[in-house]
Order: sequence, then structure tokens, then C-alpha cells
Amino acid sequence: MGTNLRASLRCAAIVFVAFVAGCAQDDAKTLHVFSWSDYFTPEIVARFEAETGAKVILDTYESNEDLVAKLQAGVTGYDVVLPSDYAVQQLAALGLLAELDKANIPNFANLDPQFLGKYFDAANAHSVPYVWGTAGIGYDSSKVSPAPTSWAALWDEAYAGEINMLDDVRESMGAAFKRLGYSINTTDPPKIAEARALLIDQKPIIASYRTETDDLMQAKQVVLTHAWSGDVLRVAEDSPEWKYVVPDEGSTFFIDNLAIPAGAPHKALAESFINFMLQPDVIAQVTAFTRYGNCVTASRSHLPDSLKDSPAIFPPPDVLARLETIQSLGAADVLYGEAWTAVKAAQ
Repeated sequence: MGTNLRASLRCAAIVFVAFVAGCAQDDAKTLHVFSWSDYFTPEIVARFEAETGAKVILDTYESNEDLVAKLQAGVTGYDVVLPSDYAVQQLAALGLLAELDKANIPNFANLDPQFLGKYFDAANAHSVPYVWGTAGIGYDSSKVSPAPTSWAALWDEAYAGEINMLDDVRESMGAAFKRLGYSINTTDPPKIAEARALLIDQKPIIASYRTETDDLMQAKQVVLTHAWSGDVLRVAEDSPEWKYVVPDEGSTFFIDNLAIPAGAPHKALAESFINFMLQPDVIAQVTAFTRYGNCVTASRSHLPDSLKDSPAIFPPPDVLARLETIQSLGAADVLYGEAWTAVKAAQ
């Protein structure tokens, strides 16, 4: 082998090693976040990137079931996920969440104690509460009269073809259960069958099953929608005719959490991101953007009065008293899945 060739190969090897090292360094500074849509503002992401030199890549899912299925199927590469309460319990039981190193999350001390130690993660070993909200009914007050107060509004044939239901098994089954006067966490097969029948009876007047409801409301494609509170409140900023109500029968209350998948490639960076999000001024921006309450007490002082005093974002005691959190139901989860499949397949 000639000297020139050896020299050329040596140079090429140096360039290759430098390239690989550069790629590894870039990868070490890339944080992959798998989240609900519209949970992080571009400004917040840009601030974290500026402070850490990291690059944040956001990917989204539409339901907890999608998140659980993806992680259970072995999809890797995500550093931060945002499961709701019952999904935290499911993922932890499956060994799919990493244990958090609280030493890397000193802002954990900023959290309101009322959101800690919940049934789904009693020691908060795998999750950090982030935002919370409710499910209810969004309605176009210029088209719907009188204002709805009951889940029965979503079965009103006067609005046939103009109603959306959340494409979410637990939320839609929950709405049916509440209309029937049952707990959203019932495991009684006859009650599950009754809720399934009620949703099948409703189907002919339903325009769509969608979880991302913002565009439906903005485009006036529906006049009534089963929805999460923040989604309706965001649309109402530009379209004030849209209102939100928690039905008298009660509804769901959720806490969405920051968590790290087991085997996350950048766990330390993920913990740094979680710590960053728990700063009062940062998470106040999240509430201002998402219109969901957050779990950091001191953040309220960073909110305008119009938000900190909003009963839709921070429900009064009488509304909170009729809310339930969705829980993992073990074997009964299969019955819910079968019921929802039957609803979606019904003609």
C-alpha cells in the first residue's frame, strides 16, 4: 500500500471519527418529547434550548391508549412523555417508566401538595404532575339554546350531524356512564353494556369522533362537542360564542404528568427539562397557552386576573365535588375496549 494512500486513509479516518463524534454530541443534546398537542409553546421550547444548548423535538399522540400501545410495542427514543393519571399507573406496572432522580429536579419542591401522592403514583417515583383540567361540553352559544346543563345535550336530535364526541374510550364511556348516573370507573358488565348501547343509539346523530376539537369549533363544523376544558377555552379567545360547561351529572378530572420512559436515551437531560418546566413563570406560560390549570402553586401570581379567576380553568368547589378521576380498571379495561370497538363499528 503506497504512502499517499495510507496518508489519505488516515485523513479519512480522522474525518470519519470527528463526524461520528459530532453526531454523538448532537444526539446527546437532542430531547425527544412525546406529548399531547399544544402543550408547549414555541417560546418555552426556545428558552429551554437557549439555556441548555439542547434541541427539542416534539411528537404528539391523541389518546393515552395510543401512548401506552406505542411504548408497550417497544417504540424507543422518547425522553419525556405526558401520560394522564391512570396511564401512569398502567405504564409503571408494565415497567415502562423510569424512576425519577429527584436530586436532578429541585423544582419538585414548587409543586402544590394536593397534586402529589395520588393513587396512580403514591410516591411520585415515576411521574411529576404538570397540568390538570376537566372534560365537559363545548357549545356554540349563537346556535345552541338553551345553554346545555346535562350530558343529554349530546344526544339531542335537534343538532343531528353537528355533534362531536371525543375519540377516547374512557372519556366517551365516562360521558355515557354519567348520563346514566353511574361512576366513570364502574366495572359492572351490565352497566358497561348499558353505556355501550347508549353510545350506539347516539351514533346516527354524531358528525365525528375527534379528540383534537379546536379546528372543528373554529370551522363551525359542529355546534356541540364533547371536549376538554382547555381546548374550548383556547377557541373562545377568538370566537367568544364558544362556551364550556361541566354537566350537572358530573364528569372527569384529569392530571397530565411529566414522565420518562424506561431506557430513555437522555434521562439526565429529560430531568433537566422537567425541572425547567416546574419554574413558576414557565408553567404559568403553559396555563396561559393551554388554558389548563397547572400544579405549581406560585405560578398563579404570574397569571393575569382573567385567567387566575376563571372558573373554567380553576373550577369552584361545587364543580370539583362532582368530578371523578379516571382509574385503571385491570381486567375491566378489556370490556371497555370491546364496548368502544362495538360503538365505532356500529352502522
